[in-house]
Amino acid sequence: MGNRFNSVASTFFISSLFFSLAFSASDDGLLRIGLKKLKFDQNNRLAARLESKESEKLRASIRKYNFRGKYSEFGDTDIVALKNYMDAQYFGEIGIGTPPQKFTVIFDTGSSNLWVPSSKCYFSIPCFFHSKYKSSQSSTYRKNGKSAAIQYGTGAISGFFSEDNIKVGHLVVKNQEFIEATREPGVTFLVAKFDGILGLGFKEISVGNATPVWYNMVKQGLVKEPVFSFWLNRNLKDEEGGELIFGGVDPNHYIGRHTYVPVSQKGYWQFDMGDVLIDGEESGTYYFCDSIGGYCNGGCSAIADSGTSLFAGPTTVVAMINHAIGAAGVVSQECKAVVEQYGQAIMALLMAETQPKKVCSQVGLCTFDGTHGVRYLCLILVLDTSLFSAGIASVVDERDGKSSGSNDAMCSVCEMAVVWMQNQLRQNQTQDRILNYVNELCERLPSPMGQSAVDCASISSMPTVSFTIGGEVFDLSPNEYILKVGEGAAAQCISGFTGIDIPPPRGPLWILGDMFMGRYHTVFDFGEERVGFAEAV
Repeated sequence: MGNRFNSVASTFFISSLFFSLAFSASDDGLLRIGLKKLKFDQNNRLAARLESKESEKLRASIRKYNFRGKYSEFGDTDIVALKNYMDAQYFGEIGIGTPPQKFTVIFDTGSSNLWVPSSKCYFSIPCFFHSKYKSSQSSTYRKNGKSAAIQYGTGAISGFFSEDNIKVGHLVVKNQEFIEATREPGVTFLVAKFDGILGLGFKEISVGNATPVWYNMVKQGLVKEPVFSFWLNRNLKDEEGGELIFGGVDPNHYIGRHTYVPVSQKGYWQFDMGDVLIDGEESGTYYFCDSIGGYCNGGCSAIADSGTSLFAGPTTVVAMINHAIGAAGVVSQECKAVVEQYGQAIMALLMAETQPKKVCSQVGLCTFDGTHGVRYLCLILVLDTSLFSAGIASVVDERDGKSSGSNDAMCSVCEMAVVWMQNQLRQNQTQDRILNYVNELCERLPSPMGQSAVDCASISSMPTVSFTIGGEVFDLSPNEYILKVGEGAAAQCISGFTGIDIPPPRGPLWILGDMFMGRYHTVFDFGEERVGFAEAV
């Protein structure tokens, strides 16, 4: 179960899809870029498995968006259609240069720079799998050359600044500073089908103090109102993934009125938020967190983030939510299962002086001869349990052997348990103490991407989770905060809540990602520096 969960969970963030693009001019004077999606290809699970090596880094992923709540004439707005992949990623297309060179980008409010791969990217493998900007083929290119580097939660890029025209929909932003990426290390960008990222955050977080694309849209008079809004289509069966509208909002995308809250700190689109409710009951965001060190003192801050798929928030509150919905970490579950079912047998074999590398095959959890895995695990016998979270991740990643076992995850857990037990046996610990010790370590194993699995059959009985924003309560039903992949017996369900503890002064924060923005149409008002939410159609 663990490897399958890893594969699917990883693809929520780094999908491998190709897009079929359709261009059409709408009767309201707007250029709409239609995107057709292809269904999830199971062959991409191999790439997803590779991506799981960086899953822990994904918990730090923070992306946000800007919007405004005023209506404007559609003649002065521009619409970029978005692609929805499994309710987890939204993409759009832009053009750079003259004539425009096409790139698929994530519109990311958690950063403020635009970057795409450069034709001068020679030594990073991901560059060979994506469109690359060729300055020599653009008549409007202007050399800059200043070096740049950006660290994202899912990976890092580095390169240099250049200037050129950027086409977004039918709008053309002139002399825009952007980054030509010459280095994209790691698996993240290799398996991603987006070419680059277009940041929509405030200039305060812009690398190199570059003026963001959105700022220049406003400065160059390309939009009537300094507003952009997102409608994210959560219906996987629809080809239309959603719409990003620059210059206003589409009243057909929501019902009722928007609730607006002011931006409390520029950088991300950050605002103050009240308590989180579980089935209408307070989670104690104010009082509980105050007692443990000032989290959410007088309320939390939050970020509306179209670049994040799920919800992320203070671990203490997320744990309460996941407990209420019956979510549990997949790795911890499997680890405890191994200890419960095979712990005594593993210990008996070790006490009988069986070769450690043969133990897991003898108890039936590994089908290879045990010559490849344990030798790596034995390289680190971490005595301080507080170090295991980091240590285990690196050890599991470095297994390079070939296992034909039916459950590689159970085999890996068994190998780790052998090492732990060996360490305790050397210290002459009792059997009960050793089993308790191993169970404690199971609790410390990180779940894939910090996320937790739930029983798909229990979704209908799960509680409503609500966020208090601007004095209003925004409800989410279980179907709106659980990611379900597949149908029938093959279905897998993942809690939409993951813990992330961002330190002051920027944190603590709640990150309201696409799950929230899909339920509530979101408007980012740059002129009034506020964010608005209304029920999405």
